[in-house]
Amino acid sequence: MAFLWAWLGDFMKVKSKYGDIMEVKTTGASKETADADGHARGYSGVTASERMAEYDKDDINNYIDIIREVGKEYEIAPALICGIISRETRGGRAIRKPSPPIVPKQGWGDYGRGFGLMQVDVDPNGGKHKRRGEWDSETHLEQATGILIDFINKIKDKFPDCTEEQQLKGGIAAYNQGIGAIHSLCKRVDENTTGKDYSNDVVARAQWYHNNLV
Repeated sequence: MAFLWAWLGDFMKVKSKYGDIMEVKTTGASKETADADGHARGYSGVTASERMAEYDKDDINNYIDIIREVGKEYEIAPALICGIISRETRGGRAIRKPSPPIVPKQGWGDYGRGFGLMQVDVDPNGGKHKRRGEWDSETHLEQATGILIDFINKIKDKFPDCTEEQQLKGGIAAYNQGIGAIHSLCKRVDENTTGKDYSNDVVARAQWYHNNLV
């Protein structure tokens, strides 16, 4: 019986309404992304993503309870939320003590265009979202996860014949660059994303968090 409950718990944290994050194929981070990070320099691919995810683990663990709550509420893998937070703000570390000349105040990134742990795009010439809640709050995670899900659904409409896992990966890429930047859900899904590896890197980090944190 204990084995059954363990198996059910493992299943519930992976399988979501939007596909199984553990079944998404990934090539991980590019060498450029890894080299820009002092803890993964010299690595690339899934190994690089895993090293960066591991380094961010303690920071992300500060928010794990609200991450789980939002994952449950929105029926999406909490590990994916972790993966995005790791990629966007290094578990919040990158925006906890911003440099005043570059960022207006704590919680902001991308020269004031991104807000919060998951970097909601508030640029009037970009995502045009209005920030909700504090930068490290459950309200913020709800908003950002809702935006992610909206992109996943738009990708489903744009690529209806692809698998759920391909659509999930495409939604992650669209979260970074918008629906118009995604022209394929196969090998070229990241051709227009930051570092040309955004969804692959996020997926690899999310898979690491599934196995080691969530």
